[in-house]
Amino acid sequence: MRIPALLLLLMLSLPALVVAQAPAKHPVQKPTAAPDAVEVERTAIIIDTHADTPQRFVDENYDLSDPLNGGNFNLESARKGNLAAEFFSIWVEPSLYKGQYARRTLVLIDAVKQQVAKHSDQMMLATSPDDILRAHREQKLAALMGIEGGHSIEDSLALLRQYYDLGVRYMTLTWSNSNGWADSSGDINDPNVPHTKEGLSEFGKDVVYEMNRLGMMVDISHVSDRTFYRALIISRAPVIASHSGARALCDAPRNMTDDMLRAIANNGGVVQVNFYSAFVSQAYRNAQIAMQPEVDKAVQELKDKAKAEGKEVNYEEISKIQRQYADRIPRPPLSMLIDQIDHIAKVAGVDHVGLGSDFDGVSGQTPEGIGSPADIPKITATLLERGYSVEDCRKILGGNLLRVFREVEAVSKQLQSETRPRITEKQPFTKQ
Repeated sequence: MRIPALLLLLMLSLPALVVAQAPAKHPVQKPTAAPDAVEVERTAIIIDTHADTPQRFVDENYDLSDPLNGGNFNLESARKGNLAAEFFSIWVEPSLYKGQYARRTLVLIDAVKQQVAKHSDQMMLATSPDDILRAHREQKLAALMGIEGGHSIEDSLALLRQYYDLGVRYMTLTWSNSNGWADSSGDINDPNVPHTKEGLSEFGKDVVYEMNRLGMMVDISHVSDRTFYRALIISRAPVIASHSGARALCDAPRNMTDDMLRAIANNGGVVQVNFYSAFVSQAYRNAQIAMQPEVDKAVQELKDKAKAEGKEVNYEEISKIQRQYADRIPRPPLSMLIDQIDHIAKVAGVDHVGLGSDFDGVSGQTPEGIGSPADIPKITATLLERGYSVEDCRKILGGNLLRVFREVEAVSKQLQSETRPRITEKQPFTKQ
C-alpha cells in the first residue's frame, strides 16, 4: 500500500519531535547558594575593619593585583567576597621603629594611597559612610585607614589632627604596648611598664575628646579593661572594637568579658569580630602559649644574626618565623568563628557585632575555610543556617559599622559647633 506523501512526511518527522520534547539528559543547574544567601550578597554592604596589608606594601613591595602568596588580602579576593570596604591598618611595630613612629606611620599611609592611585579603576579612598556607599555603587573597593596604636601620635594632638586630614578614620588607643596616656592589655601586668591611675591620663582624655571632635572613631581593641571603661565614660560618641572577640569563649586579655560587651551595647558601639585563631579557640590559644618560648628564641636568633651582619630585621621576616611555628597547630573549624559572632550577638545584641578579620596580621592563623575575603560568603551562609535573618546578616556584615560611623560624624558636627573646652597645653604632662 502506498502511503500518502503528507502522511509519510509526518511519520518521518515524529521521532525528531519526540526527541525534541524528551527531557534533557543533564539536569537543570540549581543555584549555588540558597535564595536568602543570594539576597544578602546582593544587598549587603560588607565592611571589614582591620587588615594589616600595608606592612606587605612597604616591606615586601606587595601589590594588590599580585597573587596572595601566603597572605590574605588582594583585590581579586575582595571582589570574590563582595567586600565593599576595607579599613587598612596603619600599625607601627613599637620596638623596631622606636624613635620614628610618625615617620613609619606616614610611610604606611602613603603606601595605601599609592595602591589606591595605581588601582583607581578598582578602588577609591574613602573617608566617610557616604564614600563607602558611593564606591559600592561604582563597583569599587572603598579603602579606609585606621591607626593601630596611639604611640603613632607621639603624644601630639597636632599629629592626630594631621593623620585625620590624611584620611585616618579610627585609632586604636593602644596596641599591645601602653603609651603613657592609655594602658594596654598586652603589658598591664608588667611591673616594669608605667601605667595610668584611671586607664586614661589627662592627656589621654584630651585625645579621646579630640577624636570625637574630629570625627575619628575611638577603637578600644587592645586596651586594658580599666582603659576600656574609662574610654567609654569619656567618649561622647559610640566606640568600636575594630578586631576583638568574646572572652567567655577564649580567655585572651584582648577579648572582652560579657560585662564589657553589654557596656559596648549601652554605648551604642560595635564589636568587630577578630578571625585570629588564638582569639577564637581556647585550645588553639593554649597550644600557642606552650609554643611561645620556642618562637621567641627563634625570633631573637634572627635579630642577633642580622645585627652581627649589620642588617635590620623587618616585621615580615619575623612574621615568617611565627607562621612556621603556627602551622604546626591545628586550625579551629569555621563554626568556632561563628560561635564568637553568635555569642556577641546574644550578649550585646545583633546591632552591636561586625567583622574585623585581622587579615595579613595573624600569620595565616585563621579558622579552617577562611583564608581571604573571598571566604566571607561562608560566614553569611553559616549565619543563615543558624537562624539569622537576611536583615540580621546585613547588620553584621557592615550595617552596624556604617551606623556607628554616621553617629560619630554627627557627634563631630555637634562638638565643632560648641565652645571648645580647654585642651592640655603642656602635652602630655599634668595640667597646671
